[in-house]
Amino acid sequence: MFRTALRNVLAHKARLLMTVLAVMLGVAFVSGTLVFTSTISDAFQNSSQKGYANVDVAIAPTRGEHPTGKPGAVPRLDQKLLDTAGRVPGAASATGTVSGFTAIADKKGELIGNGFSTLGGNYFPGKDGKDARYPLRDGAAPKGPREFALDAGTADKAGYKVGDTVRISVDGPVRKQQLTGIYTTDDGTVAAGGSLALFDTATAQKLFATPGAFSEIDVKAAPGTSQAALKAAIDKVLPKDGAEATTGKKLADDQAKSIAQSMDGMKTGLLAFAGIALFVGIFIIANTFTMLVAQRTKELALLRAVGASRRQVTRSVLIEAFLVGAVAAVAGLAAGIGIGAGLRALMSTMGATVPDGPLMISLSTVLTSLVVGTVVTVLAAWLPGRRAAKIPPVAAMNSVHAAATTKSLVVRNTIGALIAGAGAAAVLVATGMDDGKAMMGGGAVLLLIGVFILTPLLSRPLIALAAPVLRAFGISGKLARQNALRNPRRTAATASALMVGLTLITGMTVIAGSVQKGIDKMATDALKADYVVSMATRTPLSPDVAKKLDGLAEVTAISPLRNAPSRIGTGSGATTEYLTGVNGRDFGKLTRLDFTQGSLGDLRGGAALVDEATAKEKGWRVGSRLPVTYEDGKKGALRVSGVYQGNEMIRGILLDNATLAPHQRHATDMQVMVKTTDGATDAAKDSLVKALGKNPAISVSDKKDVSDGIAQMFSLMLNMLYGLLAMAVIVAVLGVINTLAMSVFERQQEIGMLRAIGLDRRGIKRMVRLESLVISLFGGVLGVGLGVFFGWAAGELIAGSLATYELVLPWDRMALFLGLAAVVGILAALWPARRAAKLNMLAAIKAE
Repeated sequence: MFRTALRNVLAHKARLLMTVLAVMLGVAFVSGTLVFTSTISDAFQNSSQKGYANVDVAIAPTRGEHPTGKPGAVPRLDQKLLDTAGRVPGAASATGTVSGFTAIADKKGELIGNGFSTLGGNYFPGKDGKDARYPLRDGAAPKGPREFALDAGTADKAGYKVGDTVRISVDGPVRKQQLTGIYTTDDGTVAAGGSLALFDTATAQKLFATPGAFSEIDVKAAPGTSQAALKAAIDKVLPKDGAEATTGKKLADDQAKSIAQSMDGMKTGLLAFAGIALFVGIFIIANTFTMLVAQRTKELALLRAVGASRRQVTRSVLIEAFLVGAVAAVAGLAAGIGIGAGLRALMSTMGATVPDGPLMISLSTVLTSLVVGTVVTVLAAWLPGRRAAKIPPVAAMNSVHAAATTKSLVVRNTIGALIAGAGAAAVLVATGMDDGKAMMGGGAVLLLIGVFILTPLLSRPLIALAAPVLRAFGISGKLARQNALRNPRRTAATASALMVGLTLITGMTVIAGSVQKGIDKMATDALKADYVVSMATRTPLSPDVAKKLDGLAEVTAISPLRNAPSRIGTGSGATTEYLTGVNGRDFGKLTRLDFTQGSLGDLRGGAALVDEATAKEKGWRVGSRLPVTYEDGKKGALRVSGVYQGNEMIRGILLDNATLAPHQRHATDMQVMVKTTDGATDAAKDSLVKALGKNPAISVSDKKDVSDGIAQMFSLMLNMLYGLLAMAVIVAVLGVINTLAMSVFERQQEIGMLRAIGLDRRGIKRMVRLESLVISLFGGVLGVGLGVFFGWAAGELIAGSLATYELVLPWDRMALFLGLAAVVGILAALWPARRAAKLNMLAAIKAE
């Protein structure tokens, strides 16, 4: 039976080619994902270990709340602790570090780096006057408040050299610093495309902390002292509260683990799309083997007649599938390695530099790829193999066993209806739940499976709708419709492959468009302000920005929004809550809040506004008195003067900045809302930008800019999803080509007869193309319909957290998707149609 299976594979190489390609694409996606994520993760882990090469023990503030019970940040490390750590037995040196956000502008004034990876720190010289962490390539170390050093990657990218004056920003206002040194580093953030500006320690402390304070102390062990021994010695001199020591090895291991976890999300996402491609490929595999088995009915019956058992016949089909899957898996693994290398190179071309390192091809990646390819193929071929083994030998040799029995179709339709009904019910129930994600996901899978099972039943009425159009093509159109309906199961499997991809694409498009509309509406409804000023990277903004803007003649109302931690309540019942400070005088001119209790009123003194969700959770109402412990540890009381409907832009506990500011040690704003005399005009925006020194780190956005920024984010996300789902659509195209090609081979006698009675080559081509078009549009209609349903259902869940959510049906996109389905059908039919038209009519008529 093994020799028989091998002979059949070799005899049907062309017919199995599309199956091999489909499986290969899915396996390539899987192996490429594993190679890419392993390579990137390994490179970052190696880089992080290099970054801790000079750190044997690190002292950091204790995680958690302030040891005195204050709600503010934990205390920083001081010079006294630094000196003490450097003198413990086994310590060779101690380095105090400070870090924070620092934006670097290039020579055109544009921001360099990627958001939160644009950092600043301190150059901490040792006894030799050098900082071992940052070897200088050019120039000298920074000294004084107007000097700094820059990493070589950023300097080379921007074209800076020692002596240049560079515009930078730490928390808003532009600073002009002289570049005194360019250094090299193994820092993982810099290697990943970020930037790192270094200041002398005193300047860095002033910019990122407080004078004399450090965010971390790194201790280097003397020769012969282990990290564990050094940590034990340091633990003895640490204060009881406020600081903890960790070995460099543990820090490196923790960072490696963090990197691996961060890559897990990307890996899971990419593997999910690989799974979709493989799932679509299952339809092709099942279809291919079903058709091959049908074409070899007499051959299999003869095997049964000469003594082969049912099990041997099934095993023969499964061996064929295993051989096909093994070839596809090996080819997919090779292609996946190329994809992994290509993705890494693509990241570099897009500016997301990754550390150098070898391409990681682990044994688990190889085994996973081979197992996935073979197992998926064998499982998909099991049902056709089992069906082949059940054919009675005599019936098969007499060609009696042809179409599916009425009983089998009734059973199939009943099972499909039950599964689809259960899935639809689960989805509908989930829309009314507070957290119905799990139920909705399960229901969506059941509904998709149920519709797939029912597809043969649905094919007749839906394809019948195309009859009036097909009549316009004469006999070719009539034959195309009959051919599409001749074998409903085959048509269903072919159309379902396309349906899955279009369901996901349509659903995501509906959700993205509806969320965008909701956020757009929220921005319009909630904001009266003409502009929102913030750091481009969403980091804290200096209060000097609001002061500078408040001094402009065209500014009529302004309110910075700043956050500060607090403890609300007394004793063990107190909880940590963030207070949001606003300008109580102008806040009503800049926002439009809907109140369920009370009103905005005069937001001064101890008055506070609370969003409805928080008020409901805490049991607060208008007039409620809130005992509060501020950031500096001082106590006070707030009175709820209004309860409003919160949204994504404004929520939480609001109070006047004049009440909050005296309790803040280091006040920073998250954003500043501004209203101008003439509204949002180009002239007003230019005036604000100019007043802020044309700072690349600061974003001045009107409502349209906010909306466009959100739209751009969704467009980017959708384009990425479209690109990933394109793999599933390509596999579906292969399925249509495969089905048509094998169908042409199966019907060559019939096609020869059609040619003999007068249908010309053009008519044959048109018949095959129209059949392909009908099948593809059938799958497209099902996919778009299911996608709209899933998009609506997911939107009902989203509406619970986004009050302004509004369902938007993208008619233009849906029409485009159906158009693409039609294009898929036309392109997929090119080769089969050409092949059918070239058949020799006499040879075809003689064919069995």
